[in-house]
Amino acid sequence: MDLVTLWQHTRTIAVVGISANPGRDSHRVAAFLQARGFRVLPVNPRYEQVLGEPCYPGLLALPEPVDLVDVFRRPEHCPEIARQAVAIGAHCLWLQLGVVSHEARRIAEAAGIAYVEDRCTMIEWRRSRG
Repeated sequence: MDLVTLWQHTRTIAVVGISANPGRDSHRVAAFLQARGFRVLPVNPRYEQVLGEPCYPGLLALPEPVDLVDVFRRPEHCPEIARQAVAIGAHCLWLQLGVVSHEARRIAEAAGIAYVEDRCTMIEWRRSRG
């Protein structure tokens, strides 16, 4: 699936590893996506709320389906996040800039979900708009 098509089919995004600190990339990217009309579900067990939304301890705790799982975690955490993304029926697993996980890729691709790594959702959304 190309990225333009991916964005056309994405409405709800779980941001795993989001920070409540507005200076952190995870917060800025999530706020950007939220401002563009995406429903952002924050995922981080350290917070109760981020960006005006309840914050969930993990993907399995989300109260609604998500289209895309945007990951701001170190590579060693990504295989488990990939398994959870598959378990909740996400359509895409997206690892942010600097995050690469061969095992997460294997898990996602074996389940037939789109996989993107080492790219920023904010940058790619802007690019897809021309």
